[in-house]
Amino acid sequence: MSASEEQTGERITEAEHAVMEVLWDRPRQTAAEVCDDVCGQRGWSLATVKTLLSRLVQKGALAAEPDGRRFLYTPLIAREAYVGGESRRLVDRLFGGSAASLVAHLAETEALTADDLAEIEALLKELRQ
Repeated sequence: MSASEEQTGERITEAEHAVMEVLWDRPRQTAAEVCDDVCGQRGWSLATVKTLLSRLVQKGALAAEPDGRRFLYTPLIAREAYVGGESRRLVDRLFGGSAASLVAHLAETEALTADDLAEIEALLKELRQ
């Protein structure tokens, strides 16, 4: 089980992730405020956002704090923990747990730019020190 699944109990869907990104950028928002950020670009309604927020609360990914007749939503998991868990899950599922195999695949398919390679080299140098 990934770190994100351990914290939430269930995997976060791609749509739920879009909502989480909005709240990671600016916590303590209402459903309407979240909708202002995502509804136009995704073609969603406020009802869709409310459904996604409700699911995320049920999964333990968000807290819903009453604020008058509305709720303020705040992430209960950190973006870094989620990304780390999902990255590990991807490497485990597609590359047999080998991050080196992932990098080799990206290099072989020419998905890495010269800048990417330089950044990876710098990271490796830093890790060796």
